[in-house]
Amino acid sequence: MTNITTTIKSIRDIMRQDAGVDGDAQRISQMVWMIFLKIFSDMEEEWDITLDNYDSPIPDKCKWGAWADDEEGITGDELKNFVDNELFPTLKELSVTPKTSPQGWIIKSVFEDSYNYMKSGTLIRQVINKVNDIDFNNQSERHLFNDIYETILKELQSAGSSGEYYTPRAVTQFMTDMVNPQIGEKVLDPACGTGGFLTCAIEHVRKQVKNPSELVKMRDMFVGVEKKPMPHMLATTNLMLHGLDVPVVKRDNYLTRPYTDWGSKDRVDVVLSNPPFGGTEEDGTETNFPQKFRTKETADLFLALIIRLLKEGGRTAVVLPDGTLFGEGVKTRIKEDLTTKCNLHTIVRLPNGVFNPYTSIKTNLLFFTKGKPTEETWYYEHPYPAGVKSYNKTKPIHISEFDQEKVWWTERVESELAWRVPFEEIENRDFNLDIKNPYSEEASLGDPKELLTQYQAAQADLLKVQEQIKSVLNDALN
Repeated sequence: MTNITTTIKSIRDIMRQDAGVDGDAQRISQMVWMIFLKIFSDMEEEWDITLDNYDSPIPDKCKWGAWADDEEGITGDELKNFVDNELFPTLKELSVTPKTSPQGWIIKSVFEDSYNYMKSGTLIRQVINKVNDIDFNNQSERHLFNDIYETILKELQSAGSSGEYYTPRAVTQFMTDMVNPQIGEKVLDPACGTGGFLTCAIEHVRKQVKNPSELVKMRDMFVGVEKKPMPHMLATTNLMLHGLDVPVVKRDNYLTRPYTDWGSKDRVDVVLSNPPFGGTEEDGTETNFPQKFRTKETADLFLALIIRLLKEGGRTAVVLPDGTLFGEGVKTRIKEDLTTKCNLHTIVRLPNGVFNPYTSIKTNLLFFTKGKPTEETWYYEHPYPAGVKSYNKTKPIHISEFDQEKVWWTERVESELAWRVPFEEIENRDFNLDIKNPYSEEASLGDPKELLTQYQAAQADLLKVQEQIKSVLNDALN
């Protein structure tokens, strides 16, 4: 078995020698289009056997085996010219549609916004030879590469994508387990990034498949949307690694479509998502939404849209920052819409550091079902494991930590970690969902707004007393 970790490191070291590759983002983009074509080549061997009358959408001269397989094959200027002037133009301009050639459409959508940044054909050959060390038809290597792939995704964050954070696998798995998508349901991530929630949902549903007809249903269940080219390419590659040979991830931005245009045919059964928080949308995007929801904040717009896109009875788990919970103005109106149209039954409050090293922002997992208004919301404060004061890159949150939530989920009782809040209290708080644990030391100090009001009143009383003393002194001196 290839040491894939070593292989990936070697590829990065080779690319660092090339004058055309500038920084982490370009290096990862360069690596991924090559890995994508190698994966596609290896999977075509499977499709020749498993798919009836499979016809490769790639012209013979551009197939991986024709120009890349032979480690002594074309190199230098010849290879550089082929990649720039034949390979990329051909794959970008494939005459395919999602119906005529699903696999071809995947290739075309990936290469539409891909580029060859490397200037040295000799170094391109060295990278290709390293990629050829990985056999993606070897199930054990494919499984191992999933872990390495996630490492690549984490490294992408250092490229500085504002508002985008890699969601820890433990968090995506817990959210998926609790929402529990079933065969035949439509599952959407409208801001799918690199596909973490989709792949987790795929693996969750795959365990339910018992016959070929259910497998066919599963292939058509998932939809992802990503507006940026590199995450789109990464997500598409990720889904191919998980056995999806049909177009799943759309290159689009759902926020640019008018809110009122989303109708019954667009509704989905399940939404799993971590919308970018801290990011803002382009000027004018907010005008696609009703006046009461207009904001440039990406996470707020996605929350409003998710509510719209759910079917009656549809289920959601979404990651949101603390700012959404306590924010006012548009945030208040969106939360009112959420709690009156949906049953916001659970909020899991995550501790600091879950998204380290990308952000220190505290986050929450909101679970809701559309169709009935909220009567009460349960909060669960996720604790650190014993002896842990914060998470970090080498010691991330682990799925086993959510075992306590899973046990509590079906038989809910209040405890030092769980508390129930009636809707009336939420409404009286003007839909401020930032409700502290009543059993914590922080909560025993009182509500911050009330404390501030008390402090201001005390300050006013103090000023009155000072004025009275000043008046008495003035009278005495006069």
